[in-house]
This record gives sequence, C-alpha cells and structure tokens, in this order.
Amino acid sequence: MSNARFFAAAATATQRQSKYPKNIVLIEGVRTPFLQSGTAFNDLLAYELQKHSILSVIRRTGVPKDKIEYVTVGTVIQEPKTSNIARESLLTAGLSDKIPAHTVTQACISSNQAITSVLVAIGFISSGMIDVAIAGGVELLSDVPIRHSRKMRKLMLAANKAKKPQQYLGLLAKLRPSFLVPELPAISEFSSNETMGHSGDRLAAAFKVSREEQDEYALRSHTLADKAQKQGLLEDVEPITVGKQRVDKDNGIRVSTLKDMAKLKPAFIRPHGTVTAANASFLTDGASACLLMTEEKAKELGLKPKAYLREFVYVSQDPKDQLLLGPAYATPTVLEKAGLSMKDIDVFEIHEAFAGQILANLKAMDCDWFAQNYMNRQSKVGAPIMEKLNLWGGSLSLGHPFGATGVRLVTTAANRLIKEGGRYAVVAACAAGGHGHAMIVERYGK
Repeated sequence: MSNARFFAAAATATQRQSKYPKNIVLIEGVRTPFLQSGTAFNDLLAYELQKHSILSVIRRTGVPKDKIEYVTVGTVIQEPKTSNIARESLLTAGLSDKIPAHTVTQACISSNQAITSVLVAIGFISSGMIDVAIAGGVELLSDVPIRHSRKMRKLMLAANKAKKPQQYLGLLAKLRPSFLVPELPAISEFSSNETMGHSGDRLAAAFKVSREEQDEYALRSHTLADKAQKQGLLEDVEPITVGKQRVDKDNGIRVSTLKDMAKLKPAFIRPHGTVTAANASFLTDGASACLLMTEEKAKELGLKPKAYLREFVYVSQDPKDQLLLGPAYATPTVLEKAGLSMKDIDVFEIHEAFAGQILANLKAMDCDWFAQNYMNRQSKVGAPIMEKLNLWGGSLSLGHPFGATGVRLVTTAANRLIKEGGRYAVVAACAAGGHGHAMIVERYGK
C-alpha cells in the first residue's frame, strides 16, 4: 500500500491571501431528478439529460448564453456516438458553436474533475483564459454500449475490407457461434479484477464495520433524504418532461426498517459478506450542471454567488486494498492546504458508494495508527460529527449517476451552508482506480 500522492491547487479564504489572481464562485447548481436505471429515463440518451441540466442552470440564473465561454462535462460509460458529450450537449442546447467544450472521465469523481478543470482555466492561468463556464456530469446506465466479442469485431472489420465473393465466403467459414456472445462493459477494476462491491465488503471487514452498522447508516441516509425531499430542501432538482410524463423527484428513496433490511442476502461475497442491495448505492440515471465564474464577472453581470470554491486535492492509493479510502486521504490533505481543522467545518458532503465504505473512511480519519502509517501524519484528523454529515441524504438514497454526483455534492454543500448558516464545507469522494477528491467550499458573503 502506498502513501497518498496528490495534485493540489487552491484559492485561499480571502483575495488578499490568495496565491492566484481570481476568486472563483459558484452561482448555481442544478440536476435532473436522479432515477433508478430502467425507469423513466429508459428511452433517453445521455446527452438529452445533460442538455436539460445545462439549459436549466441558464434559465435559473438568467445568465446570457453569449457570456458562457466554456463547458466541461464528466461521464464514465460513454456512448460512442457522443464521445465528447460536453460538446454535443451544448450544441443541442442551442449554445453558440463558438464555445469550446471537453469531456472528462475519472470514475465517480468525473464531474468534480469537470469543476476543477474549469477552476484551473478560470483562476490559475495568469492570462485569464475564461471568466464564465458551465461544468456538469451525466450518466445513463439504462443504456450502456454492449459490444460484439473481439473475435467478431475482427471478422467484421475484415469483411469491411473484403472485395471479392471468395473473400466473404472465407471469412464466413471462420465464424463460430461463440463469436456472437456479446461483451458487456467491465464492472471490475482492470488492475485488480475485483468489483467495487467485493472491495467494499473487504474494506468493511478490515475496519470492523458490522452489517448492523451498515444497515443503520443506510436507513439514516434514506430517512434524511425522504425528509429533505418532503421539506423542499432538494432545490437543485429541475423537473423534466419525458414524453407525457413530468418527472420531478428522485425515485430511489426508500425508508425501510432495520428488520426488513436484515432479511436481505449479501450481494457480493456469499454467504458471509455484509454489503447488500439495501446498504449500497443503486444504478442511477441523471445529469447535473453548475455555473461558475470569477467573482468580478458575477458582479458585472449582477449575479449573486452562493459560494467560493477554494482548495481542492486529488489523491490516489493502492486500488487493491484501499480502493474506496479516497476521502480518508483527501480530507486531511485539503484541510491542511486550507489551514483549517475539522472544527472549522460546518458542513460535510461525502459520497456514499456503500454504507460500509463511508463508515470505514470515518474510522480511518479517526485513527492515529492510520494517520501515522499511511499518511505520514503525527496524529489523526478526526472524523466529522454525524450532525454535520450528509443531512439531506446521500448517494445511498438519492442515487449515484457516476458522472453527475460531484456537482450534486458541491451544490448541496453550498445550499446547506446557506440554510444552516455555516461558513466552510468539505466535499469528498472516492472513485475507481483508488482515487479520491476533496474540496473546500466557502459560503459567499459569510
């Protein structure tokens, strides 16, 4: 297992202290409802969801379309027809074809990467390349690319080059029934050949997180999400019409009972695993988008920001044994960069891939031995108190469209700071490949 290695860039808490010339602000963030795959978004294409999010953030803020200078979008499982989905989404949304766009992918932190790509372009290039951008993310797991087998693909490519009947017949003679078996997208880590669910199960066992603790945390997530939805706190959700159906809320929130959850069998490691369908995030369709700009440009356009986006870090560690420990590495690192401590943070929004994963990360943050042996720190950073963590639900309950979750986390952090009167938030997430990310969000005007 290796120590965390990170790429970090920061804009500090005040303009006077900043290493960089510009304050970057979040004006607004929106998302489609996050739906269980195979439901209302089943017949859509991913770019349509992203287009809706882009148009929604423009409508909600009133920013003139001609002021947008760049678009970045994060996604994981790409449709080959729209491989640069950022560009296709902005074009179909009616934005100018003069606006450049690029698509990024970094597993579950893809839209975090989209956001920070914008921060680098806006704030950290002395020439000031752009002042206004949209960052987003999308995933449509209802429809994923399923390929022919490699042998069949080779045969088809050869057939495409054939010119004579004899050549076609020769290729046809090579065809075998096994060639017709489709090739599904990989669900395991390429480097370890292990699924994330198996890794989550092993991580929970390593940190002695019991099945009961995982079920209790998952029930908490669904209960808080249900409460937030009913109280109208999920203001980032923008309704979308699909055919004749108006879709206006997340549909994966399920408030069950611990008794019913305990009846479920392990989903990955049988018969003794602890990860089940009830304490893991589900396959989700959805998209998100946020409007980012320099503080000066926001004032010029008469737009009131919600938050400053401050320090951020990316970390990576052993994808075999520490695949899902990104927040445990990234959180203390970003706090150190910002000169803050856990006590300074009012809001925590941490991605919930599995209940066991997030509880293991909290235990790692609260462990001196982990800090000393894996992070070269003298002592632990400490775990967030539960009264500050994911109070409007999280990925376990709201859903997790891989490419879109990062924008949801940042937007929710900003909205919670405003509602709760806090100043600083930490956003953190794990991702495939052993990656992790964390960012400091500061309430605007606090």
